[in-house]
Amino acid sequence: MLHEFLLALLGFTGDFVLDNSSARRRPEPAEAGGAGDGDVGPAFRLAPDLTFLQPSERSAIERLISLGFYYRELNRFATESRDLSWIQSSVEVSSPNADITLNGKVRKGSAYRRAIANGIAEILSVYRSAVLQVEQNLLSDPLPILATVTHGLNKFEVLLPPLYELVMEIEQKDIKGGQLLNLLHKRCHCGVPELQSCIQRLLWHGHQVMFNQLTSWMVYGILQDQYHEFFIRRQVDRDEGNESAQSDVADKFAQKLAKDTSLTSWHSGFHVSLDMLPEYIHMRVAESILFAGKAIRVLRNPSPGATLLEPTNQSQTLKGSHRMQSFTGGPGALKELPNFSNISAEELLPQAEADKVDAMLKQLKHASEFHKRLFESAVSSIRTIAANHLWQLVVVRADLNGHLKALKDYFLLAKGDFFQCFLEESRQLMRLPPRQSTAEADLIVPFQLGCTENYRR
Repeated sequence: MLHEFLLALLGFTGDFVLDNSSARRRPEPAEAGGAGDGDVGPAFRLAPDLTFLQPSERSAIERLISLGFYYRELNRFATESRDLSWIQSSVEVSSPNADITLNGKVRKGSAYRRAIANGIAEILSVYRSAVLQVEQNLLSDPLPILATVTHGLNKFEVLLPPLYELVMEIEQKDIKGGQLLNLLHKRCHCGVPELQSCIQRLLWHGHQVMFNQLTSWMVYGILQDQYHEFFIRRQVDRDEGNESAQSDVADKFAQKLAKDTSLTSWHSGFHVSLDMLPEYIHMRVAESILFAGKAIRVLRNPSPGATLLEPTNQSQTLKGSHRMQSFTGGPGALKELPNFSNISAEELLPQAEADKVDAMLKQLKHASEFHKRLFESAVSSIRTIAANHLWQLVVVRADLNGHLKALKDYFLLAKGDFFQCFLEESRQLMRLPPRQSTAEADLIVPFQLGCTENYRR
């Protein structure tokens, strides 16, 4: 009976230890609200025909073998969550973001749940070592006693039941991502030091996934979120059905935005998902993370159609009239400005700055505990770095002031004499019937003459 008792501690039942879980139904995730307390208790019981055991001994043994039930269920959760066989059979699965459970059912995958499963596997390995040590102590003792087992596994009576309840809640409510981090963060606040250390270790594993996603987003500008668990999400356009009611001008503008991926990524590409935002991360910090990631995306993938100033000529700001003449070919026209295709990402975001951001996140990632103040300070520093380089790109190299002055001079009529010259030069052309095929080419000549006269004045 000794060896069967030890096997029961590792989740294996037989003639002496019976498994009653087959007669009890484990609730499915959709039935989370109806799960009763009777469905989550230990299901291992001693056989009723063991008459040589005293009631006190039976009670003590059943309390110990319940650890075997908790171990088996936790090991099942860890095995299912870490199972990557769905990658090889993704063709047979309807959704690419689905895992195949041991029962053949399809469920959504979760990187955070897999990380928590790795932490649970660490705890179970310690439990197995403790059971092995108990076995060695019992075999070396000529008169094995039950107190030896109780003493060796006493601390796990405090750890395994709460972990089992945690796992059941995760499965029943299908908790993942930031919601899973919130659950672990709440469970950390308990009065049992051993359990608190255990939950903090699980939370550390979950934070490893979060910091990997933060590194991908804030260092490379890539949203690495296969299972939609990160609090930075791609914006879903919900107004596609109303596009037919928009005006022609709005349609053309929308088409222009669709062609320029940098514009769509910045204005409507990403947003903060409150559902997956951990409660201990302030919304202000999440918005800083969102801004930093979008800025890095712009710096690493600039718009190929835009023009830049050479960094050596940053002090020589283009005048609005000069910029307009450079487009029309007037006498004051400047040389064609280099476009983004000639500028490498290294010039817009030096590798040293990217390494600095990566080092900040790695320092937070390798810390044993999550420090809110240090995290917010690092995010603020990263936002400052991204904002400075974005300012250099937009204001200095892309000459934002020059573009604004051109808008002021010509579209807001700060230089109204330009349009007067243009109308005078195109008077004869305007008297003729319009020719749609050559209208644009016909207007170029009076437009250039108007720029020339305006420049001479």
